[in-house]
Amino acid sequence: MNAYFKNIFAGGWSLFVGMGITLRYFFKPVVTSSYPREVLPITPRYRGHIDLVYDPETGTDRCIVCGSCQKACPSGCIELAGEKLDGAKKKTLTSYKLNFTKCSLCGMCVESCPTDALTFSHDYNLAGFDEAEYHFDLVRRLKERP
Repeated sequence: MNAYFKNIFAGGWSLFVGMGITLRYFFKPVVTSSYPREVLPITPRYRGHIDLVYDPETGTDRCIVCGSCQKACPSGCIELAGEKLDGAKKKTLTSYKLNFTKCSLCGMCVESCPTDALTFSHDYNLAGFDEAEYHFDLVRRLKERP
């Protein structure tokens, strides 16, 4: 009978201690943010998916269509194509497709680019219902940028 009352007292004491902790944290300031309504600033070193770099001298991208980014990608998520225009000395990029569903964000493509034509974007609110929303055409994205 003595053990029965000890168990009741121990349970009541643990409930009292737990409620004390809950009450103490109830009156402390809120540390979390309500994400959809309050967006926190991202750090400058954030690495999102890759983007083409705009070259102000030529008015286009810096890519020379060497294919080193495509070869360096361990996930196989990059497809690029280029063609040599009449009178041009080098190839011009016509298509640069990124399948972000396969991308592991390793950065091997950015490191392997000899002309620094790739950089990491600062897009981090990527959410969608369809896989097609994660297939990026980076040439089109570069042209749409202001």
